[in-house]
Amino acid sequence: MTSASTESDAQLALRAAQAGAAVVRDMYGASLHRVEKTGGDFATAADLAAEETVLDVLRKARPADAVTGEESGRTGADGAERRWLVDPLCGTLNYAVQNMLVAVNVALRVGSATTAGASADPFSGEVFWTDGTRARVRKDGADQELSPSPASCLVDVNLDPKFPNAPAFRAVELLAAPEFAERFRPRVVSTTLAVAWVAAGRRAAYVTDGDLRDSVHFTAGIALCEAAGCVVTDLHGRPPYTGAGGLIAAADRQTHDALLGMVMNQARAAR
Repeated sequence: MTSASTESDAQLALRAAQAGAAVVRDMYGASLHRVEKTGGDFATAADLAAEETVLDVLRKARPADAVTGEESGRTGADGAERRWLVDPLCGTLNYAVQNMLVAVNVALRVGSATTAGASADPFSGEVFWTDGTRARVRKDGADQELSPSPASCLVDVNLDPKFPNAPAFRAVELLAAPEFAERFRPRVVSTTLAVAWVAAGRRAAYVTDGDLRDSVHFTAGIALCEAAGCVVTDLHGRPPYTGAGGLIAAADRQTHDALLGMVMNQARAAR
């Protein structure tokens, strides 16, 4: 086994995500205590246990690094050069009602760049991971390069709040647009596992509103898509993380430009 001193950041992200996924899988189906948050959101005991496991892996290997966990918040200096972003169970509501569409996300930001990321599917056993240059999926100890494709015509759209770009952009109105129905088929799985699926060729695109800067939910998936060669921008066609600009991650330029055009049409109609 690779020692912590020689293990790369990408391999560490993968290992930490796998450790969290094992906890999520083992606790699936149990009657879990809920911790209420604001706005009707909540965490389960599985969220808390998975995050504790992921943070333990990271801190043992990189004790000097800062960490942001969805449940435990920020540790380390605010301006730390190296910061891990941990989403221990993306799709908590799915999980709570025994729907297996969830992910464990781990990413490392070094300065303004995401240099490692992993999104683990606890139930398929797959871990989508990147070193910031190449994107792969690991299953049963073997790696395969990720290859985006628009062939499915499936576009996953996040309908969960917040909606900082409303009324100029409303995700539900994108789904209702005639030009969307002519070209694409909508999907709403309510977990950022779907962002990794864009990099893997299982979705043509993913669209969401929101401020994604230092997002524990989206950073790993965005890094996967960028490394796989997807076209990734905010809702205005700018680079991702440009304020509260949301996200369009598409398998190819044609798919991206079609969706961006629909978003721009919606913005013009709202004026």
